[in-house]
Amino acid sequence: MEEKPKKKLGFNIIKNDPTDGHGGYGTGALSLENVSPVFIDIEEGEAFVDIGAMHARSAVEKGIKFLKNKEEVPNGKPYWLIWVSIERKPEGSYYAGVTACELTVDRSIRRGYKSLPEHVNRMDKSLKRNIIVDHMDEKSKLILKDFLKNHSIEMWNNSTSKLKEGLLESGE
Repeated sequence: MEEKPKKKLGFNIIKNDPTDGHGGYGTGALSLENVSPVFIDIEEGEAFVDIGAMHARSAVEKGIKFLKNKEEVPNGKPYWLIWVSIERKPEGSYYAGVTACELTVDRSIRRGYKSLPEHVNRMDKSLKRNIIVDHMDEKSKLILKDFLKNHSIEMWNNSTSKLKEGLLESGE
């Protein structure tokens, strides 16, 4: 008699409280409702949201085989993927977690570089209200700062000084 392979419990992206307070199955599940993936195209100098990145299916990532070694994609176009988490406090909503990870894409050979573990860990850290932007280049920090401010000046104003200082904003 042939044994069936065990079913693996998959990772589910859920909306709101899956348990409605009953504390049963699904307790402790991670809600990704308040996180958004923002890409920065460094060469073009622009930032944009692409929700497809939640499943590695963004326009930047589609049709690309990602390699673990950056040197294997020497002509890759550089991007930043920034995980932006939003929370509420009495004053209003704010950018609570902002974490950046790099990737490169070379469309001509349909290859790119990214570290999947880094991308997953940075999304988790964003959800846990961490600010990790120190390793970004100055041009990209300014692009991200302008993007976040233009999206909602109120959320920017309510955000922590750590985020503002990390994105090169002095005490304006």
